[in-house]
Amino acid sequence: MSGQTLTDRIAAAQYSVTGSAVARAVCKATTHEVMGPKKKHLDYLIQATNETNVNIPQMADTLFERATNSSWVVVFKALVTTHHLMVHGNERFIQYLASRNTLFNLSNFLDKSGSHGYDMSTFIRRYSRYLNEKAFSYRQMAFDFARVKKGADGVMRTMVPEKLLKSMPILQGQIDALLEFDVHPNELTNGVINAAFMLLFKDLIKLFACYNDGVINLL
Repeated sequence: MSGQTLTDRIAAAQYSVTGSAVARAVCKATTHEVMGPKKKHLDYLIQATNETNVNIPQMADTLFERATNSSWVVVFKALVTTHHLMVHGNERFIQYLASRNTLFNLSNFLDKSGSHGYDMSTFIRRYSRYLNEKAFSYRQMAFDFARVKKGADGVMRTMVPEKLLKSMPILQGQIDALLEFDVHPNELTNGVINAAFMLLFKDLIKLFACYNDGVINLL
């Protein structure tokens, strides 16, 4: 399916009428178009997380609402947009996600509209588990492993042993959840899963760097 559907346009128009520019941007970032969320919409949402008058819980709720859609494209793009904001948005966005008891409940998600829907549903279930784990790690640690300083004077290298021994299993859990995404090159068949893969790949490099710092500290 290419191009915005009538449903996409109606949803965006509804948010325009209610005056919620942020919700409209979320809607436009999560259309039925089989491509990653457009940069202009992601950039707008990143900037919105830095605005003190923007309601972060409301923004997150709109993303969660989009993730309840029956289409794998819309759900996957809602996850990609959420991940993008966790990485590049103001820290209060991931802080809010970490404060919630539940995030994405997609362990049984299945788009039965076609064979592609079945394939992508598997990755959606894995991806949502990783994002849940990323938020859980933040709740446990009060920081994002992917954002902290690395190297000789980095957080994990200078952490006291007692705290480090508690931190390493949490970090390991996040790495394990990420690796379970387990996509192969021949499965990177569209712009949506490619966008998710790039975010996951960049996270993994940073998580491994943290893990390496932790091991060096323990030794």
